[in-house]
Amino acid sequence: MATVRPFKGFRPLPKYAKSVAAKPYDVLNSEEARIEAKGNPTSFLHVGKPEIDLPVGTNLYDEIVYQKGKENLQKLINDGILKEDETPCFYLYAQIMGAHTQYGIVGCASVEEYLNNTIKKHELTRKDKEDDRTKHVKITNAHSGPIFLTYRATNLIDKIVDRIKETVPVVNFTADDGIGHKLWVIADAKQIDEISNAFGKVSFLYVADGHHRSAAAARVGKEYADANPHHTGKEEYNFFLAVLFPHNQLRIMDYNRIVKDLNGRTVDEFKLEVKKFFDLKDSPVPVHPGAKGEIGMYLDHHWYVLKIKQEYIANPDPVEKLDVAILQNYFLKPVLAIDDPRTDKRIDFVGGIRGLAELERRVNSGEMAVAFALYPTSIEELLAIADAGKIMPPKSTWFEPKLRDGMVVHFLS
Repeated sequence: MATVRPFKGFRPLPKYAKSVAAKPYDVLNSEEARIEAKGNPTSFLHVGKPEIDLPVGTNLYDEIVYQKGKENLQKLINDGILKEDETPCFYLYAQIMGAHTQYGIVGCASVEEYLNNTIKKHELTRKDKEDDRTKHVKITNAHSGPIFLTYRATNLIDKIVDRIKETVPVVNFTADDGIGHKLWVIADAKQIDEISNAFGKVSFLYVADGHHRSAAAARVGKEYADANPHHTGKEEYNFFLAVLFPHNQLRIMDYNRIVKDLNGRTVDEFKLEVKKFFDLKDSPVPVHPGAKGEIGMYLDHHWYVLKIKQEYIANPDPVEKLDVAILQNYFLKPVLAIDDPRTDKRIDFVGGIRGLAELERRVNSGEMAVAFALYPTSIEELLAIADAGKIMPPKSTWFEPKLRDGMVVHFLS
């Protein structure tokens, strides 16, 4: 059963929350982060992407970068921007994107349960990215950005959340991108016990987004436990910052593919290859797939609808029948020679939040040769794959809205 416990969070005073809260470190490159944080010394990007305060070209993995992040985090505390809660609390975090609202409990999940797979995963991690977040956690002594966890929705937790959300939040703002954010502090001992006990009845948690952060948190937690001769299992390093959302509130968007070249083929030759695997039809308008088994392709200034042939969709394996897996296994690999999309520099991935226009732009510019727009993976598919102990292809899911870093910070000691 799942362990979720309260903690004494460091969080911005309500008047600073909007200026502090920032997009996750891994959705912006350094240049984008510099632009986003320009003129805002309290942006949490100074903690999550501290290279923005160092000369352009600084090695992102240099010790000085992590030390700068630690310095910037401490400055937010010293300047009275972030303040620690007096007692261990849970928090309720709401995100509003258009007509969609999702409510998550902010608490600490268990490193031990991550390691024993009570917290299930569906993606592999890259060592360099995992090492990066491990260094960031160790040097800052903090989980500065939360892991996005989900669980199969329960009436018990839903009812608790419904009661809390009827009260007045301590934080309520709309970010510059139009996403609304609300935060409630849950300090009442009875409510805290109620939440802890309710999650104690949940069989499994699932990493929805933040596989590198969670892997790093687990690595640090285990390392600290192994090095502590007086380890009890109750130390803060045994737990990591998470926001836990019920599965039926989550919104997964498409995660699209763009490829630099046609692997030596002309456009006509390429289209003939496509027809070996898919039914191909011209489209007069951009193709945003409307159902599983449908893929949009942008090639040579034209859109096409690809229909996956039935023999591929019929595969009973929960991974192999994903649209992203079918595209990879039956086309990108054999035709475009992209054997490992995690490491191949000829392929890139574009989150659906950027729209089809971004696919057109990058192909029309000549940077890329072809783009594929995919139907989103469902949350049910994600849970089924995690339950089966299997791994999704890389970049299979794009969750939106993204959690904001800096809403609540958890220190390891």
